[in-house]
Amino acid sequence: MSNEIRVTPTGEKEATRVAYGKALVKLGEQNDKVVVLDADLAAATMTNAFRSAFPQRHYDCGIAEADMVDIAAGMSTMGLIPFCSTFAVFAGRCYDQIRNGVCYPHLNVKFGFSHAGVTLGEDGGSHQAIEDLALMRVLPGMTIFVPSDANETYQCVEAAAKIDGPVFIRTARLPSPIYESRPFEVGKGRVVKDGKDCVIFTCGIMLEHTLEAVKLLEENGVDAALVCFHTIKPFDVALTLEYAAKCGKVFTVEEHSVIGGLGDTVASVLCGKGSFTFKKIGIQDRFGQSGKPAALLKEYGLDGASIAQQVLEA
Repeated sequence: MSNEIRVTPTGEKEATRVAYGKALVKLGEQNDKVVVLDADLAAATMTNAFRSAFPQRHYDCGIAEADMVDIAAGMSTMGLIPFCSTFAVFAGRCYDQIRNGVCYPHLNVKFGFSHAGVTLGEDGGSHQAIEDLALMRVLPGMTIFVPSDANETYQCVEAAAKIDGPVFIRTARLPSPIYESRPFEVGKGRVVKDGKDCVIFTCGIMLEHTLEAVKLLEENGVDAALVCFHTIKPFDVALTLEYAAKCGKVFTVEEHSVIGGLGDTVASVLCGKGSFTFKKIGIQDRFGQSGKPAALLKEYGLDGASIAQQVLEA
């Protein structure tokens, strides 16, 4: 199809959280209204790069995420563009402030929350955010980005700074492949591979593993389409309906609970719009656990081979 944009690996890997830190420095060079706040995790969220470049525009709020969000809200009313950074699992800790202090008055605050999903690894289930997208999706006016690689992270950060209102950017700890830069438009999905037998919708660093699954499916005679979304809200309804109608068999793959994330976003789009078979592949109503990222992806059915097997079984 004309809208197919194949992804080409550069051969390099970088965690999206690292790209987030670099993107903030680049943004800070271009716009002196950008400020960064962190909750005693600058070395992990990688905002320490911004702190080194612009020490007077970086604020360590300590282990006090609620205070951080309220400070950022106040800064936004002064014409600044604050980026709040912490682990995605702590989105719940400051949810009241995000809801009532930022989203309700529709203030211009950005949230760069990292270490999402089970690929966080050995820190275990207490730190592996699998519900953050569900929490953010329900908030009116919240834009949600889930970049799939370093280049897309740069694009998400740049776009976030231009949006007037709250933005949530979900990044990961695990280094993932960097692909050649692709066109970027807020709210638009990307057809990574065309196909006719089924369609797989995915987001974030799961792109790497769904690409592997698509190759394995091809070896088994299944021509699967692959569509990747860097924006979960607002969502590309038209592209979702187009490929669901074309393929009939729909799968979603996400490093998040199957409740409230990408799968439910797609389900809400398809409800009442036609006859489809539909399966959500993700974290099935359970918490994460400590382990190596590769082992955890296999445990939760999110490595390429497991994804392909689930598609074949369905």
